[in-house]
Amino acid sequence: MGKASRRPRGQRADRTTRPVPAPFVARPFEGLPNETDWVAMREIVPAATATVRFASGKAPEGGPEEVTIATVLPLAWPGLHRDTGEVLVGIQSGNASGDTSRDIAQAIGLAVAAEPGSPVATLPVSTEDTPRLQDLLDTDSPLEMQVHDGFDFWVAEAELDADGEESLRRANESAIPTVKLDSAPSAFWCRIGDRTYVRWVLPFDEDTATNALARLHAAGESHLGEDGRLLGCFRSSGLLIPVWEVSPDAEAADFEDALARMKQRIDDAAASTEPLTAAERGARAGLTNRQVTLR
Repeated sequence: MGKASRRPRGQRADRTTRPVPAPFVARPFEGLPNETDWVAMREIVPAATATVRFASGKAPEGGPEEVTIATVLPLAWPGLHRDTGEVLVGIQSGNASGDTSRDIAQAIGLAVAAEPGSPVATLPVSTEDTPRLQDLLDTDSPLEMQVHDGFDFWVAEAELDADGEESLRRANESAIPTVKLDSAPSAFWCRIGDRTYVRWVLPFDEDTATNALARLHAAGESHLGEDGRLLGCFRSSGLLIPVWEVSPDAEAADFEDALARMKQRIDDAAASTEPLTAAERGARAGLTNRQVTLR
C-alpha cells in the first residue's frame, strides 16, 4: 500500500475545503456602465481617475460611499487609504486571478479596511467567493473618466520631500501624452515619441468588432481621415482596440470629424448580418494576424 493511500481520511477531505479559485471571465467589466472606459483605464490610458459609488447597502460600515479608481498608483500599489479618508484603487497593478472584476473589487475592500495613510501593497488571489464589481458598485452611475497629464493626483495636496519630488518627476516624464476624444466613446489620441496614434476601445464582442473592421478594410474604408492607417488591434477584457497611426503634425481635435464618420461606418458594419465575402474573409485573416493580446 502506497503512502498516499495510508493518509487519514480527514487529511484527504481537507482538500475539498480549500478556496475555489475565481473562474475565468473573458469580459470582466461587462454589465458595468461604460465598460469600454474600464478597459481603456485598465490598458491604454496612462494617467486617469474616476469616481465610483457603492450600491445601496454595499458600502462597508464606517467606510466611504465613494472610491476613486486610478489607472496606476505609486509602486503599482493595488490600493491606498489616504490620511484624509479618500480611498484610491489602481487597476493597472496586474491580475491576481482569472477575473479582473473580482481582483479590483478585492482591492477596493482591502483599501477601505486599511488604516488611513496606508497602502495595499499586495493583492491575494481572488476566489469564487470574492465579490465582483458588479456586486458592489452602483450600476446606474456612469464611470466619468478624467484624463490627467501626469501623476500629480498621487499626492493631492501633500508636500513631498526631495526624493518624492524626484520620483513624481520621473513618473510624469514617462507618461504618454493622451487626449480623450469626444466623437466616440473610449477613443484616445496619443503621442509616442515622434509618432501619433488614435486608439479606440470598441463596444462589441471581439468577433463582431473584427468582422466589422474586416468589412471596412476590404472596402478600402478603414482609414481614419485621409491618411490615418489602421495598424492592427489590441485585444483585452473581451474587447477589441483598433489602432490607427495618424499625422504627427495634427492635434487631437483635428480627428474628431474623421472619428465621427468612422464610428458610423463601424456601427453599420457591426450591424450587418450578411456573411463575409471572400475579400472580407481575407481582410479578417490579416487583421487577426495583427492582433496583440494585452495581459
